[in-house]
Amino acid sequence: MEDPLLEENGHIVREDEVEEVGLLAKSKAESKRLWKLAGPAICTAICQYSLGALTQTFSGLLGEVELAAVAVENSVIAGLAYGVMLGMGSALETLCGQAYGAGRIRMLGVYMQRSWVILLASACCLVPLYVFSPSILKLIGETDEISDAAGKFALWMLPQLFAYALNFPIQKFLQAQRKVTVMLYVSVAVLLIHAVFSWLFILKLGYGLVGAAVMLNASWWLIVIGQLMYIFITKSDGAWSGFSWLAFCDLWGFVKLSLASAVMLCLEFWYLMILIVVTGRLKNPLIPVDAISICMNLQGWDAMIAIGFNAAISVRVSNELGAGNSQRANFAVKIVSVTSVSIGVVIMIVVLATRDIFPYLFTTSDAVAKETTKLATFLAITVLLNSLQPVLSGVAVGAGWQHIVAYVNIGCYYIVGLPAGIVLGFTFGLGVEGIWGGMLGGIGLQTLILIVLTSLTNWRREADQAESRVKKWGGSISTD
Repeated sequence: MEDPLLEENGHIVREDEVEEVGLLAKSKAESKRLWKLAGPAICTAICQYSLGALTQTFSGLLGEVELAAVAVENSVIAGLAYGVMLGMGSALETLCGQAYGAGRIRMLGVYMQRSWVILLASACCLVPLYVFSPSILKLIGETDEISDAAGKFALWMLPQLFAYALNFPIQKFLQAQRKVTVMLYVSVAVLLIHAVFSWLFILKLGYGLVGAAVMLNASWWLIVIGQLMYIFITKSDGAWSGFSWLAFCDLWGFVKLSLASAVMLCLEFWYLMILIVVTGRLKNPLIPVDAISICMNLQGWDAMIAIGFNAAISVRVSNELGAGNSQRANFAVKIVSVTSVSIGVVIMIVVLATRDIFPYLFTTSDAVAKETTKLATFLAITVLLNSLQPVLSGVAVGAGWQHIVAYVNIGCYYIVGLPAGIVLGFTFGLGVEGIWGGMLGGIGLQTLILIVLTSLTNWRREADQAESRVKKWGGSISTD
């Protein structure tokens, strides 16, 4: 069966033009479209996640201070900037996806340029975070030695910040057109280059952290350059028509949607990171922090799968709503939810089955391994919830609900989950299990609210709103 959302002479085939088929055939067709998007998106996320992980691994061979400097810069300074840039860039998923579905291909390039303007300005605003990072790190409790080393490394990593500002709009631009294999090829090539030259610069030639910074910056800029070369050379099937002064029009509307996206995703992105910080406030925190760091490491890899499905459903929903195909958008949500949860159940079972084994892949300490085994149940539940929650967030991005989900996240995560974790962990003396348990309650509540919100959605009205949005930003849906 052919994809019902096809361009023919610039026209998007609508749902009423495609004959109805059986549920099984429709499910297979939708699943095929899903994996064509999610598969490359998952691999791309893993490759880009691996850039920082490889740098951290090589830096760990230099010494404990070097490892701590890179780890803290990656997780705290660059992690915060990554969340902001990714969040603000996600506004493009709504606009580009719906414009593409509506057949307004030319506007995608203009949208990307507007996002570049906003994200580059945001990157400039984040520069003080890097410049004053030693003081910030000391303020949140890091030692002077680690804070100074991480702060020095953060200054060297400023070029990466501006690579983020260009990269995320480019990726949303390509994702909206379902050109995810382009991103995959570029990311795989850069990862291979990064692995070889990081070993050469950091260890073989002895450049240490300077070499680590040079290669990590260079790798992120290679990703940007590789993707831009594809766009400039191929014109991306008409989506790129050159630089335009239109990029500076209607910026305030873009800023509002970008800020809503940033708040929504940053609140999710930082939530489990806070778990490690809060755990560090326990009495005798070394073993609990080591154990929860192992769990968060595994959860980070699992999150790459969720990010792939998040991107896939965002594209599917925005494309179908932009084309006026409300029922296809609804059906896509159901298929991706079932698929992602099924994978989450499998991973949850694997975590529980190997709870006495996997800790020793990361530590030689019996005490740390025992504590990690105790936390395996919480990790398993987190994996299961995070198999659905990012999918529902992707639906929100595709439909343009970022501001609603931002309020939901504030309430569930920071008014319910985090305080509950602190009370259970410290007041009731349940330690790290209480902290994580309370925060899991926040994730569970947020997931439940998003399920209800999605279930009650009037998809026909969402398609009409998408049409209004496309008219506002670049013209009406073609009806010929």
